[in-house]
Amino acid sequence: MNKSDDDIELDARDTSQRHTFTWVLAINLVQAVGIGIAGIVADSTGLMGAAIDNLADGLVYGLSIYAVGHTVKAKVRAARLSGYFLIMLALGLLVEVVRRMVSGAEPIGTVMIVAAVVNAATNAVCLRLLRAQRRDTLNMRASWIFTTNDMYANAGIAASGMMVMWLKSPIPDLLIGLVVAAIALTGGREILRQAKCTQEGERT
Repeated sequence: MNKSDDDIELDARDTSQRHTFTWVLAINLVQAVGIGIAGIVADSTGLMGAAIDNLADGLVYGLSIYAVGHTVKAKVRAARLSGYFLIMLALGLLVEVVRRMVSGAEPIGTVMIVAAVVNAATNAVCLRLLRAQRRDTLNMRASWIFTTNDMYANAGIAASGMMVMWLKSPIPDLLIGLVVAAIALTGGREILRQAKCTQEGERT
């Protein structure tokens, strides 16, 4: 049976989305490893939060690859899993910040700044890949939210690295850890909100 023009257009869009998600998945997994190592070296809560965020993004993109070409119900389910997972990681980061407040930390500002700048540069590549399709589907919109949040977090980490060097104190790093956790919580809630709206729109 010959496909209609609409079917061909949908197939092309699905292929394009899958290709985009595969690229950003690979980039985020590399980021998670690199920033995680930098966070350990720098003893930085902010960088560890960024690494956790990149890992969460990678897993979310994996779910998004699964959702491409599936029903709206499957896409809503994948988005909800993404939202809940991001919220859980944010809560885990909050626990880590509290632990470091009690036990103490000695973050290295220069490493924080360099790592944040490099991470922001790779996030810019992801945004470029996602820009053209960010309004196409629920999962594309969720991906755009994740990567945009990462850019904000990296700017905060770089600024906190400067403050750590200036004040000779771990407080700015701990504060940016709290901010990254808050950004992740907000992103998770927004994804859940969009999933709910999409599901309700499908019912009407």
